[in-house]
Amino acid sequence: MKPALRKIALERMQILINSAISNAKMNPDLSQRQASLARRISTRYKIRMPYELRIVFCKKCKSFIAPGINSKIRLGRTSVKSIRISCNLCGHTYRKIIPR
Repeated sequence: MKPALRKIALERMQILINSAISNAKMNPDLSQRQASLARRISTRYKIRMPYELRIVFCKKCKSFIAPGINSKIRLGRTSVKSIRISCNLCGHTYRKIIPR
């Protein structure tokens, strides 16, 4: 694949995810559509999504989760410091461990 196409696809994914996050509270259907378009661009051009874009998708149901709107974010209180993210759509909870 040409580097120019890859660069354009990455820019489009970034624009769509940012727009989806900003529209999540007022128009959740539009934000889901924008996030699914970003995911389709990623698969169409065989580009791995950057980490910043991947963390807004549920790991189980693959739907767009906006932090604080359709997901809960909690800090772990164990000896291993972590962030717990719960999807309100499917109920799945996963952890992101915070390095020391």
